[in-house]
Amino acid sequence: MCGATAGGVSTDGVDLTQESVVQGVVLREGEPVAGAYVRLLDSGGDFTAEVPTSATGQFRFFAAPGSWTVRTLAPQAAVVDRAVVAAQGEVAEVEVVL
Repeated sequence: MCGATAGGVSTDGVDLTQESVVQGVVLREGEPVAGAYVRLLDSGGDFTAEVPTSATGQFRFFAAPGSWTVRTLAPQAAVVDRAVVAAQGEVAEVEVVL
């Protein structure tokens, strides 16, 4: 069993009525990938933000409502893109398997 929190990163302390959250986990062979880089690209494919994954392979962005691409870069893995839609008051969960 991987060390990622079931259901994603905890949203305790996040006012979801005011935020659009894109979060998820990066996995390889069922195990979390720490230190991968996850980029948030806007609907035109332009770079907006980047975060490293945590020790449990998790990441989070606070994004404007709309269509986004989550791009994952990790050593010894192909680049993986996942389309996601962010909506105010909701958490968009993304699982990336390398």
